[in-house]
Amino acid sequence: MREIGIGIVGGGYMGKAHSVAMAAVGAVFNTALRPRLEMICATSDASAERYRAAFGFARATADWRALVADPRVEAVVIASPQETHRAIAEAAFSANKPVFCEKPLGANLDDSRAMVAAAQASGCVNMVGFNYIRTPASQYARALVQRGEIGDVIWFRGEHSEDFDADATKPATWRNFGAANGTMGDLAPHMINAALALIGPIARLSADIATIHATRPGSEGGVLNDDIGQFMCRFANGAMGHLSFSRVALGRKMGYAYEITGTNGAIRFDQEDQNALWLYRADDAPGQRGFRKILTGPDHPDYLEFCQGAGHGTGYQDQIIIEARDFLRAIETNQSIWPSFADGMEVNRVIEAAHASAGSGTWINL
Repeated sequence: MREIGIGIVGGGYMGKAHSVAMAAVGAVFNTALRPRLEMICATSDASAERYRAAFGFARATADWRALVADPRVEAVVIASPQETHRAIAEAAFSANKPVFCEKPLGANLDDSRAMVAAAQASGCVNMVGFNYIRTPASQYARALVQRGEIGDVIWFRGEHSEDFDADATKPATWRNFGAANGTMGDLAPHMINAALALIGPIARLSADIATIHATRPGSEGGVLNDDIGQFMCRFANGAMGHLSFSRVALGRKMGYAYEITGTNGAIRFDQEDQNALWLYRADDAPGQRGFRKILTGPDHPDYLEFCQGAGHGTGYQDQIIIEARDFLRAIETNQSIWPSFADGMEVNRVIEAAHASAGSGTWINL
């Protein structure tokens, strides 16, 4: 075992999640590398110090450049807005430091391409954060598909729907400005990543994207990004698909859900019931066919380290701890683990194609 100094840029929602994960991952997974919470960065000295004290970091700063350059910071976690990702990652790679970057990788495809190029030029370990695909249930679903347990996949339906912006009287926030902060930049990346992980590359798509609430209190120039989007697609393996995304889907709190239909079975999953997977097998006896509910337990990936009892369940924070384990293992072996920056760039590529399709009203080949 040896310590590794961790620097985290951002102390808000995801900054806290990654701080907690780095503090816990050594005990949960008995990792060879043990994180030392060395430095946290926020937008002001006061907020950085507040996060330092709350999360247990040794030091705080309001300058991400100081964090990246500090010799006691040996690996960098980027948990700041996506418009900042590129500059921070490029600086960290120039300092020869591994980087974990929250999704989406870049604010746009050009940013992502530059970040992948910087990662490759440096030879440093790199990883992008797509936590939902790491639930034991979704890891198990991926294994079922890869083993051919439901036959050849012919159809995929995926959605990521929430309702945090459904109230048109809610004042505008940073989420309502800039293409990278719209639904296609915020929620869509998670489900696109799931589709790529579960089914494979997307060959072509036809998209439609819209802003439902064009004005909000405090948005003098109007809301400048999207609330809802969808696209039909054809995967490279021939499967058909439909993906949809919304931040105005009343009643949905974490509507990250998918259905996979194969020639010999089907799978259903919903993140709001993240400890269950529904499996249908066509070769069951005629009177016994139907979706069966499989409760996750110690026999499923990355479950036992958290709990010895089947059906007791894992939670959101546990997904981030699994990510932290993967990042530390990548650093230990000096080999990037899926999803790397290159995988994150593929998500940005699909998003750009969706915007191009919605703008032109045509199918786009990827």
